Amino acid sequence: MKYIAISLVFILTFSCKQKQTKVEEKAIVSVAYKTELSAGNIERIEVFPSKYIASRTVDIWLPENYSATKKYAVLYMHDGQMLFDAETTWNKQEWNIDKTGGDLLAKGLLKPFIVVGIHSIASSRFFDLYPQKALNYIPKNTLEGIFSIAKENNVDMDLSKFNGDAYLKFLIQELKPYIDRTYAVQPDKENTFVMGSSMGGLMSMYAICEYPEVFSGAACLSTHWIGMKYDKVDTGSIATSFFDYIKDHMPDPNTHRIYFDFGTETLDQYYVEFEQEVNVLFKSKGYTNKNFENLKFEGADHTERSWQKRLDIPLTFLLKK
Repeated sequence: MKYIAISLVFILTFSCKQKQTKVEEKAIVSVAYKTELSAGNIERIEVFPSKYIASRTVDIWLPENYSATKKYAVLYMHDGQMLFDAETTWNKQEWNIDKTGGDLLAKGLLKPFIVVGIHSIASSRFFDLYPQKALNYIPKNTLEGIFSIAKENNVDMDLSKFNGDAYLKFLIQELKPYIDRTYAVQPDKENTFVMGSSMGGLMSMYAICEYPEVFSGAACLSTHWIGMKYDKVDTGSIATSFFDYIKDHMPDPNTHRIYFDFGTETLDQYYVEFEQEVNVLFKSKGYTNKNFENLKFEGADHTERSWQKRLDIPLTFLLKK
């Protein structure tokens, strides 16, 4: 690494009772993360506190020659632990976004941007990244049946377990304000984007639908339309619930851009059947080839290696100059 940067931000929480005031200080500490990068540097917040969800690690990738005198767009990404360092990931793969993003920036093809990688927690990832309000579009009897099947598969699942709305409150109300005041970024909607794969693809879709005033673009790779994969679960009803939710919450096509894609192998094979439904859904609401993509990648599977190979496409879709 070129340098080690440490920054401290203190969050103050006040509670008053009988004329007594208690002040709780929580320090957010960011330290340079040492790993081999193709371009730029990473600052890591090992424990980002939250009152909404479990505290977690957040990585901030700053591009080569990052300068506090410039202004940068911000790309928020889920599963942040999978982005930069294959040596530490469970499958020894990574998105390698520092290389792809750095190369595109060096060629002058993208506007300057930073990446905020939100780490997921294995035990709660599914519940954190599930589009919570879409559950309201599943018939009660069907939903109860899904919960029962999940329990047969040793997954304790009920409505109280889903954290998608709280996850977004963390991102919007806690993480984004910290990023906006700590880094040289443009905080407006036009320069704020979200990206993820699989469950992170679902959450990226959900984020732009729930907060269209915050995000102007979302990239959803290998979007997990089936929601979950258990024998006997009607995955079609789950996908339909996502589509019905989107119909009611789709952001304005005049001011937003949305990218989807999918492969044809391993888990991605289950997304192929929804290709036309997704296309019709968005185009019926006014989206065109200028602000909407839903791309098919023959032979691509459900891995970071596959997402890495095509990462330049969604990055250019969102951040092209």
